[in-house]
Amino acid sequence: MKISRRDFLKWSVAAAVALNVDFDLENVNTVLAAETDPPIIWLQGAGCSGCTISTLNVTTPTTIDDVLLNKISMKYNSTIMTASGDLAMQTLDQSATQYKDQFILVIEGAVPTGASGNYCIIGEVNGVPLTMQQAVLKYGPMAKYVVAAGTCASFGGVPASSPNSTACQSVKTILTGKTTNPIVNLPSCPVHPTVLVQSLLDLILIGNPALDSNNRPTKYYGATVHNTCPRKGTGNASQIGSATGCFLSLGCNGTTTDNVCTSLKWNNGQSWCMNVNYPCIGCSNPTFPTNPLL
Repeated sequence: MKISRRDFLKWSVAAAVALNVDFDLENVNTVLAAETDPPIIWLQGAGCSGCTISTLNVTTPTTIDDVLLNKISMKYNSTIMTASGDLAMQTLDQSATQYKDQFILVIEGAVPTGASGNYCIIGEVNGVPLTMQQAVLKYGPMAKYVVAAGTCASFGGVPASSPNSTACQSVKTILTGKTTNPIVNLPSCPVHPTVLVQSLLDLILIGNPALDSNNRPTKYYGATVHNTCPRKGTGNASQIGSATGCFLSLGCNGTTTDNVCTSLKWNNGQSWCMNVNYPCIGCSNPTFPTNPLL
């Protein structure tokens, strides 16, 4: 399904209204009139590529091919781009230089810092190997905005869990003191595709979002899963897998987890953990996966 640029942005506004987001209509009109969107460079570090896969599965309000071809200008993403090797790395470096202070840098996966940052080589630039840590330090300060997509990029996630042999760290940890540009965390394992796409549009339409103490947009991470769960107050479930009752006494992390699971659900609005009778594992928490079930 293809929709026009105008319809896509109209959906964006409608989605924002549903989530109680205030839009600057002057900015909306500016973007509607623009011929191009700010370029996006997407780096992948220590992770499973799940956030890219999650984003590719989006179908609402349109399919990912329409998003990539008509809605955003994806300059570099090693998983989905046709170029590889030297050509891909030239595209990365040239795009960052050409669109300095304009592009949005999306970072997926944690950043390995062990062995003096020599883990996770993503390619070569002018014949010199470029590691993930070097890439984040190089391109982060050049970007207008930095988006940490998923829990691994936002907080370290699975790659940074014990024993963390490669000394993985979060994007914010790497860039603190290195850039004054906003770092927007979009945790979840994986990041919800609608939250990611909508957040990119928010940056284009609104600019700097309101962030909580964990650098998460308050409009998407302002309510706990427990507070919005239909099982809340229905009595305790007898066991995991039960079709009725609250899982809090069985280790559910819903009381400490801010996410959009109850409102947006997953698999294009089909379901979420509670719907398949399983407790919240807190995948968007800063401590995940240390205590997947309390």
